Amino acid sequence: MDVAIIDSGGANLASLQYALERLGARARVTRDAALIRSAPRVLLPGVGSAQAAMRRLQDAQLPALLPGLTQPVLGICLGMQLLFGTSEEGPTRCLGVLPDTVRRIPAAPGLPVPHMGWNRLDLRCPDPLLEGIAPGEHVYFVHSFAAAPGPATLATARYGTDLSAVVRRDNFWGTQFHPERSARTGARILANFLRI
Repeated sequence: MDVAIIDSGGANLASLQYALERLGARARVTRDAALIRSAPRVLLPGVGSAQAAMRRLQDAQLPALLPGLTQPVLGICLGMQLLFGTSEEGPTRCLGVLPDTVRRIPAAPGLPVPHMGWNRLDLRCPDPLLEGIAPGEHVYFVHSFAAAPGPATLATARYGTDLSAVVRRDNFWGTQFHPERSARTGARILANFLRI
């Protein structure tokens, strides 16, 4: 196994597994703490609400394990949001890898929530996860909550205001967008993750 995909109950688990297998990686969907701890890389996906996702992680006794992982970890969409301290959704206490709060995206004329569709990446600083990604490349978003740009932000996207699109702290990365749905750009990001 090259990647443990944490079974967070999301509908995108199979598409993530398939995207990784297309890149030559052996991926396994699991909630087994021992498998997650020993995996060379870990993906934390998620769709739906932060409250429900954290409840599923708690049922599997994973919230104490995940922040202490030392291998590369990538949170995707809601999985990225779960890396933060809290979410306004609920409100919900999350994993606390990043100290900030994830907030609801304010609706505005012409900017409905949830934010669904393709948006440009604005790169803020180089990182191995973003190797070969050019400024302005498009990726696919589906979300109603987001983190404001901060010290951990590697790339932003603009939806009324700037939102964190890619974050990193130590061995933890997050993408607010879905790389498995983001065509060649998303495949490159996943390939980069497999090389880290």
